[in-house]
Amino acid sequence: MLITAGRILTGSGTYLEDGAILVEGATITAVGPRTQLAVHAGAGEVHLAFPEATVLPGLIDAHVHLVFDGSSDPVAALRASDDKHLLSEMRRRAGQLVRSGVTTVRDLGDRNHLAIRLNEEIGIGGTPGPQIVSAGTPLTRPGGHCYFLGGEVSGEAAVRDLVRSNLAAGAGVIKVMATGGGLTKDGPKSWQSQFSEGELRALVDEAHQAGVPVAAHAHGVDGITAVVDAGVDTIEHCSWMTEDGFGLRRDVLQMIIDQDIAVCPAVSPHWQMVPRVFGEERAKALFGQVREMAEAGAKLIAGTDAGVQRTGFDRSLVPALAFYAHLGMRNDRIIDMATVHAADALGLSSSTGRIASGFRADLLVVDGDPLADLNALQEIRAVIAAGHAQEPESETDQS
Repeated sequence: MLITAGRILTGSGTYLEDGAILVEGATITAVGPRTQLAVHAGAGEVHLAFPEATVLPGLIDAHVHLVFDGSSDPVAALRASDDKHLLSEMRRRAGQLVRSGVTTVRDLGDRNHLAIRLNEEIGIGGTPGPQIVSAGTPLTRPGGHCYFLGGEVSGEAAVRDLVRSNLAAGAGVIKVMATGGGLTKDGPKSWQSQFSEGELRALVDEAHQAGVPVAAHAHGVDGITAVVDAGVDTIEHCSWMTEDGFGLRRDVLQMIIDQDIAVCPAVSPHWQMVPRVFGEERAKALFGQVREMAEAGAKLIAGTDAGVQRTGFDRSLVPALAFYAHLGMRNDRIIDMATVHAADALGLSSSTGRIASGFRADLLVVDGDPLADLNALQEIRAVIAAGHAQEPESETDQS
């Protein structure tokens, strides 16, 4: 397959003008000027020409839950569904994601390893969807956040056992619920910690021995501090909550930066509603903390928490990225958050997130110039995932 375009994003904020990409199977084999690569294309090569468009790496949503339906009560919907129905719905959501330009996701907690099964289906063909890096069953304490997903553990031995079980099933990341969360109404508060220092260190040690990263759900200041001390690889939410408000600790933030821990704020596509729902003062504090982390040099990556309350899978990532533009971040850095930086954090730095020879052919073709206007990311001309062109979005997909 030969793809030609007016612009190809080949590096951070860097375009190759009038460029071309050669794809063989699922892999990019060459990137360069159109006039040079066109002569190397075979006589029967499929040629996709986008002379006025931009090609960039397929987007990465680093925080989704395909097992949840994005309704007003996703937990009730989960409990009312058997695994067969859930897997069918997860297939549909995966299709929505890939048609919206998201070619890789990190699924941070499901039931009975369904996301791992879905990724296997997508990998062998026939089921459209993004590449899924799955956490399998997230670890939580008995009665803790998302206990209904089946990951209740207590003590270092039980923690290690569940990590090993997830790894044996094919998990590409281990997820720990280090604090409570709002989705679990009968569980600990979001600012409350759930695991001891020894349990967290045992979890990280077990995952890292297998070469697998650890993602920590952590809202509370104490929980954030504990997972940084334990050596996790990414912190989800990182909202610096205390019992009576917020309190970003600059010493801990510096440790996050020094240890190259990525932070996924998991911003909702409906972020503009936060002041109305939680109040202007609370929203100002939340937004200000993300700005402070960005300005300090923390490695932020993009994620939406798709699946939780009122957060769907169709075209959610780009509106969430607009939050970072609202904070004053440059578009090139924002795009990096959803491509190269996310790939690095997911352990995929050598295979996706960039347009380069030897990488997966995960590509998004859009009208306009996304470096100038992020909204161009929604003007989709084509999506190619692992070398396969995806069907365009229909009105049904957007409902």
